[in-house]
Amino acid sequence: MTEPVGNLFDRLLDVMARLRGPEGCPWDREQTPTTLKAYLIEEAYEVLEALEAGDAGHLQEELGDLLLQVVFHCQIAAERGDFTAREVLQRLIDKLVARHPHVFGGPSVATPQEALSQWERLKHREAVAQGRRRSVIEGVPRALPALLRAQRIQTKAARIGFDWPDAQGAWAKVREEVQETSAAIAEGGDRLAEELGDLLFSIVNVARLAGLDAEETLGGAIEKFRRRFTGMEEDLSARGKSVEAVSLEELERSWEAAKQRERT
Repeated sequence: MTEPVGNLFDRLLDVMARLRGPEGCPWDREQTPTTLKAYLIEEAYEVLEALEAGDAGHLQEELGDLLLQVVFHCQIAAERGDFTAREVLQRLIDKLVARHPHVFGGPSVATPQEALSQWERLKHREAVAQGRRRSVIEGVPRALPALLRAQRIQTKAARIGFDWPDAQGAWAKVREEVQETSAAIAEGGDRLAEELGDLLFSIVNVARLAGLDAEETLGGAIEKFRRRFTGMEEDLSARGKSVEAVSLEELERSWEAAKQRERT
């Protein structure tokens, strides 16, 4: 008979409490929310890699590792008297029910966009009830990678209609930013960083409106460069040479050869 999920979660909490207990693991007992931050980020990225690989077994393992980080933080918070895992679960359940009235007894919505708009309206209503002003673009963590953060902020602004009509319109802005960046390079000085930032931001707009994920798109370009560069290294090594010791002209010839091998 399969053990109920609730029982398994209780056992997980008990294991975590024991690891943090007086007779537990010295490493686990030493951790704090600050020391765990890097592990939380690392585990989240490992989940993303497992998703991209399409490996269900790997994804299962990595989701468990990510869940461990959540339970770790809950245990530390409970020890401090801040909150418990039960309170985290209850708050999450309450939020999901409250923000999905179309599922739990309220008026229905017809499209994913309507559901998303309703979610945003309810978040705004909650903020007003708490006596605080909530920006339309609030809720995008500063710690996100810059391209991902740019796309998330642009998406939130687009929900109220503050957007280009299409990717072609956004591309016209890119051309404008290219000219301004070119002028900043010619001038020198501090303005170049700002103009390059504007150019990158405008390129993210094009990717988003074309239905692409800017972070994944750049990731694909990085992976392509890595493949071709290592192919160039292997080509030179097979001829008894190294990238450090040959001329730029030979590097370029080997690079073009690596590109051609990849295409064929």
